[in-house]
Amino acid sequence: MPPFPSTSSPRVAVLGAGAWGSAFALVLADAGCRVTLWARRAEVAEEVRTRRTNSAYLGDAPLPAAVDATTDAARALHGADLVVLAVPLQRLRAQLTAWRPLLPHVPLLCLAKGVETGTGLFGTEVVAEVTGAGPERIAAVSGPNLAAEIARRDPAATVVACTAEPTAARLAAACTSAAFRAEPTGDVIGVDVAGAVKNVVALAVGVVEGAGHGANAHAAVLTRGLAETTRLGLALGARASTFAGLAGVGDLVATCGSPRSRNHRAGLALGRGASLQQALAAAGGTVEGVTSAPAVLRRAATAGVELPLVAEVAAAVTAGAAPAGLVARLVAG
Repeated sequence: MPPFPSTSSPRVAVLGAGAWGSAFALVLADAGCRVTLWARRAEVAEEVRTRRTNSAYLGDAPLPAAVDATTDAARALHGADLVVLAVPLQRLRAQLTAWRPLLPHVPLLCLAKGVETGTGLFGTEVVAEVTGAGPERIAAVSGPNLAAEIARRDPAATVVACTAEPTAARLAAACTSAAFRAEPTGDVIGVDVAGAVKNVVALAVGVVEGAGHGANAHAAVLTRGLAETTRLGLALGARASTFAGLAGVGDLVATCGSPRSRNHRAGLALGRGASLQQALAAAGGTVEGVTSAPAVLRRAATAGVELPLVAEVAAAVTAGAAPAGLVARLVAG
């Protein structure tokens, strides 16, 4: 595989113009890349090209001139040195299948977090299965990366994981700017596990807070969630250090504590007595923890790992609401 170029302005295709894809396109452009953003909706691509904003997902945050946009995936992918996959995990397989004939032989950087329903696969595993790319071409990003804050260029950091660590280092350099720092690692499975389970934990923390409990309960549930995340990761071959870093506790703290976190907002609504559908509407976007919770639990069972907190959240979302007694069980363990 040709290495990811070390030139000053690599060409990057970002496939997915939602909040995270658009914010990551901004990061890449700030770091000196030339970016083409693929959008499913023509009006989004037109707005990015003509007004330099994506108001549907990032409000009035200005996008750099180095970010172009199109609805033509072939155009976005032509000549790309890096492909960034920025669609929600549950849509990733279908989109990748359509894009597969167009993909250049370059690194594939997956932004999707969670576990695919039905297969129990993490995002990088879906990429490998659909594209046939080897592990040296597949990378993942995870960290405390709330898109709206990144679009404001608030200071932020993340982890870029690839089993080929020189590739991880080059990819991290390609998305490091004055406001955004990326750290390379070879622990892809650890980053995948951390990115998937943190959404489930954020739902649990939200439920507890929505029920009226304070910082002590929040900290207790978050700590249990980190312990379960680490336990699953170690069983799957991850490094313990990953869960003490940005992809682990860093992302967990941000997702469980920010009002900008959709998973946390959905949990708050459930804790206040809303139905699942009402909670999803209140979140205002994809709530990956809802679909991932049962899938994470099944993946853990296959690995012989018990995750009591994840099991409680999975039972709640399967029932369509937070059942009576859930808060007490989440806090008490």
